[in-house]
Amino acid sequence: MERRVAGELVTRKSYNHDLLFRISSITQEKAILHGEDIRLEADAPLDDLVKVEERELQNRRKEGKEKEEFSYRLFRQDYQLMKEKRDFQSTDGYQYADYFQLPAKVLHLDGDPIYLRKCIALYQRLGLQVHGVHVNEKEMPFQIVTLLEKIQPDIIVITGHDSFSKSKGSKDDLRAYRHSKYFAETVREARKRIPHLDQLVIFAGACQSHFESLIRAGANFASSPLRINIHALDPVYIAAKVAYTPFMEKVSVWDALRNTLTGEKGMGGVETRGLMRTGLPYLTEEGEPDSSEPPTKE
Repeated sequence: MERRVAGELVTRKSYNHDLLFRISSITQEKAILHGEDIRLEADAPLDDLVKVEERELQNRRKEGKEKEEFSYRLFRQDYQLMKEKRDFQSTDGYQYADYFQLPAKVLHLDGDPIYLRKCIALYQRLGLQVHGVHVNEKEMPFQIVTLLEKIQPDIIVITGHDSFSKSKGSKDDLRAYRHSKYFAETVREARKRIPHLDQLVIFAGACQSHFESLIRAGANFASSPLRINIHALDPVYIAAKVAYTPFMEKVSVWDALRNTLTGEKGMGGVETRGLMRTGLPYLTEEGEPDSSEPPTKE
């Protein structure tokens, strides 16, 4: 048998090579696997794993990149419509009036450092202010309060890896999930400090997470209603939709989900008020209106 090593990209023979995984660690004859593009953690016998050759890897990554770009284009179209509507409302239809915006601040907790880097790159591409922190899922409940007080975010994303195991219990049994209980505890700790769903917007969950417990804990949006896998970047699109919606408007659940790669089977939530605030006028240091880019909230 070919020797497997941590960091190697593999597929599983028993699942017909459906998903691309990275080997996180190896103990005896078993490997802990992290999905390369989806937020799934799994384990598998070493003899079930096949190393992905370079040509197949390039094909998989090309296909994945195309899906990501499609979602990005959909969001940009949605954002442009929101911006045009916001411009008109903010200036009463006068295009020459200058205004400023106070964008939402995002705190993103991620159990996977590779996913975190990908997500931060997308936040920046979308023009969002984000503070990203790599935290092991089991440690999140103990760190959330300190981070909440330090960063004072408007949106918190609590994510990483998860999975459901039939051998450990039914779909209603939280003990059958790898990390759902830690995500739920983290949400509850945050809600003890800021109970109102519109003052702090929370997304929580990963692949196959126990959706109901996360919503009951106080999340506005969560995964995964049908216990399916979600894409690593999906939480970012949820956060961006809320961040760019004016605070006088609500974000319907469908509007929040339609630009994601997974959709309503992988995520759900409750209607939530937007967080974008617009003001007039935007003045320069000399006290004159300025036509350049508006400032951002520190």
